[in-house]
Amino acid sequence: MIRPRVIDGRYRRLRFVSGGLLLALFFGGPWLRWGGRQALWWDLPGRQLHLGASTFWPQDLSLLAGVLAAAAFGLFVATVYAGRIWCGYACPQSLWLWMFHFCQRATEGRRGTPTRARRLAKHSLWLLLALATGFTLVGYFSPIRELAQHLGQNAASLWLLLVTLATWLNAGWLREQVCIHLCPYGRFQSVMLDRDSLIVAYDITRGEPRAHAGRGGDCVDCTLCVQVCPTGIDIRDGLQAACLSCGACADACDSVMRKLGKPEGLVRYASEQALEGGRTHWLRPRLIGYAAMLLSITAGLAWALAQRPLLALDISKDRLLYRESADGRLENVYRLTLANKTDQPRRYRLTASGPAGLELHGATLVEVPAQSQASQPVRLVLARQALTQGSAVVQFSATDSEGGTGSARAESRFTGPQP
Repeated sequence: MIRPRVIDGRYRRLRFVSGGLLLALFFGGPWLRWGGRQALWWDLPGRQLHLGASTFWPQDLSLLAGVLAAAAFGLFVATVYAGRIWCGYACPQSLWLWMFHFCQRATEGRRGTPTRARRLAKHSLWLLLALATGFTLVGYFSPIRELAQHLGQNAASLWLLLVTLATWLNAGWLREQVCIHLCPYGRFQSVMLDRDSLIVAYDITRGEPRAHAGRGGDCVDCTLCVQVCPTGIDIRDGLQAACLSCGACADACDSVMRKLGKPEGLVRYASEQALEGGRTHWLRPRLIGYAAMLLSITAGLAWALAQRPLLALDISKDRLLYRESADGRLENVYRLTLANKTDQPRRYRLTASGPAGLELHGATLVEVPAQSQASQPVRLVLARQALTQGSAVVQFSATDSEGGTGSARAESRFTGPQP
């Protein structure tokens, strides 16, 4: 188990700011309110996703694919530009790893004296942090303000226990092994890098290759860059899959160079081209291609969100194919489900079209509460002679009586006896 040394520096301060903002967003997100409800809430029983003023339904699942595609290409752009920088400054595994390291240093000290009281204090802090993580994560799926009142009464309690245990085992015991051996990102990032990508690198031109007695040049072989590395690698051996691009080794090396009165940057963010005395090419086909795809997907996603219908209509036909009324006409029964995706209750007018003489029987005006759905059974009646074949296509329409959400249409079939 690696216990990295802490060295202050600009990259550590940058990690502190970026990590603090992301942690504040994670822990504070489920406590935000909007319109009397939780602003960020994935309501699994209700099959709804609430994001501020917007509510997404299963019919909007295609938008999730767009979000995932945009996130993937965003990661590709970041990787081509600056290697594994996502891991160093934004990855949840890294953030929790550093928080657990802080708890360990606060209880066991920098030397890690293994006394029973110190270990107990360390694991207590770890469990409290893991519990807070589990409580917050479950709070995105179950209303967090009522979560504590219902512990032990629903499935949320089991998920809270599982997430807490997983966080404690992952960040407390597996730790950097996840980054080194389990994370696939560290494996495929090398395929995406090129000679113009920014990486954390040792400038070998300022120090001779490692010798038995030392390195020579500006490097004094203090090994401080190894001591501060969260995955325990030696950056002087070149770029490695386990490097998180966190810049801790650069901070450590710069602190030593300042004390020795030598120029900083022996370990720094640089491209292979720059290390060899060349010029880094920022506009290159791979980076431009990924950025273009990211912009295209983002623009398409924005358009899809703007055009997203605020009314959905689903049709479920009765299992009985048809029945005959007392006057000899054919009847089919349907259940229409209307989903109102707005923040206001709406009233919708139902109509049906199809073969000549088709009649819609039942309630034709349906009121649906805000961000809810309502079902209405209706009957379609058609004269037997009007159905020239065994079935015909019929179309249902739901129109907002006030025009606020437009209209929605869906098709089904009207069935009868075979001719």
